[in-house]
Amino acid sequence: MGKDSTFGDGVLKKIFLSYTYVAIWIFLSFTVIVYNKYILDRKLYNWPFPISLTMIHMAFCSSLAFIAVRVLKLVEPASLSRHVYLTSVLPIGALYSLSLWLSNSAYIYLSVSFIQMLKALMPVAVYTIGILFKKDVFKSNTMGNMLAISLGVAIAAYGEAKYDSWGVFLQLGAVVFESTRLVMIQILLTSKGINLNPITSLYYVAPSCLAFLSIPWIIVEYPVLKQNSGFHFDFVIFGTNSLCAFALNLAVFLLVGKTSALTMNVAGVVKDWLLIAFSWSVIKDTVTPVNLFGYGLAFLGVAYYNHSKLQALKAKEAQKKAQTADEEAGKLLEERQGEDAMQKKGDA
Repeated sequence: MGKDSTFGDGVLKKIFLSYTYVAIWIFLSFTVIVYNKYILDRKLYNWPFPISLTMIHMAFCSSLAFIAVRVLKLVEPASLSRHVYLTSVLPIGALYSLSLWLSNSAYIYLSVSFIQMLKALMPVAVYTIGILFKKDVFKSNTMGNMLAISLGVAIAAYGEAKYDSWGVFLQLGAVVFESTRLVMIQILLTSKGINLNPITSLYYVAPSCLAFLSIPWIIVEYPVLKQNSGFHFDFVIFGTNSLCAFALNLAVFLLVGKTSALTMNVAGVVKDWLLIAFSWSVIKDTVTPVNLFGYGLAFLGVAYYNHSKLQALKAKEAQKKAQTADEEAGKLLEERQGEDAMQKKGDA
């Protein structure tokens, strides 16, 4: 009875913690998206400089990570060689900078709700890029699922009341770069056995991201900001916004580390629906019936994709358990045969 109670308490605690991690990530992701929209939108805070905003985030994250690693020594830095940094971390930082730049830029032109609908294409991009990099195998049923998601997003785009081609191009570009980054993390870091915790990930990636962003910033935004003499840096707005971005980065690694990437995908679907509802009810963005029908179709496709991944993980886990059981049975059989052989020698 005591054992059952202990087992039950342990499982309940694990479930409670998993839901807590999910809730924290959804809240922070929700907050950062709405906050960024508020700052960048010309009708709200009216500071349409997405590269500058992203650079502020990266500078803030780099500083806090440096303090945590080098000053407070809360975590040990990873032992990365110069070659590994240049061939693994730097490309990931470059892709991350492009993804953040384009996704933040899209908030100037598109509604929050429509951006979440376009983000439903993430599994399509990850799967396609995974096939190109030979990390995924082409399957006709999975590709059919991807086409269904794409069709749903296309219908949602057709029904968008405030459609902007440039904004869609920016968001789709962000999806492509983010998907490539995720695949590259799997190829470059996982294959080399490099484990980075949330703080060390920011310690290595954020500075490289900041360096890459400085190139388009000098060309695109710096000349405009230089002419805008009336602007005064608002430490409260940009400080709290950067703190939210830093916390979100930690929450992403915490959620994936303590649960799984699949859990994050499922939580992302919930977050998207909440953002669409918030965008429609609070921000007063126009959400049409065609929008909802298209996104509903894409949502079903994403849900089926997540379900298929979950079933595949369960099958893999069951196969591992069966293999372990077979190995243990084999060892027991060998031990018994050895004992029998010794007994026969003793009898002789």
